[in-house]
Amino acid sequence: MTKPWTDVLIETKDYTVYKDGFPVTEGHVLFVPREENWKGLTKCMEAAYKWGHDWMTRGYCDAFNIGQNVGEAAGQTVMYPHIHLIPRRNGDMEDPRGGVRHVIPSKGNYRKDDAEPQKGKGL
Repeated sequence: MTKPWTDVLIETKDYTVYKDGFPVTEGHVLFVPREENWKGLTKCMEAAYKWGHDWMTRGYCDAFNIGQNVGEAAGQTVMYPHIHLIPRRNGDMEDPRGGVRHVIPSKGNYRKDDAEPQKGKGL
């Protein structure tokens, strides 16, 4: 299997940021902790959020998703913890409502038919 991180953007004492080897949007990056522990992963999550917010402020993207796949059933293929920062741009998909819910096809947009009562809404 090809490692999804080879192109280093920056290295810090706590994590390394790589360009994703299989990006879903332009600018998709990975934050990989130097140590495989909760503290390292927390620093990655905080840094990813700060980068995403900075990108929005500077106009690089309109929005962003941050995510992590934990375990094979969640789609994890590289068994080392890492955080994805995926810049989003207006129009990059027809209807982005639901965001990370789109990890399960056809389940992302829970409002696709507002006229029909939704399970769990008590209607």
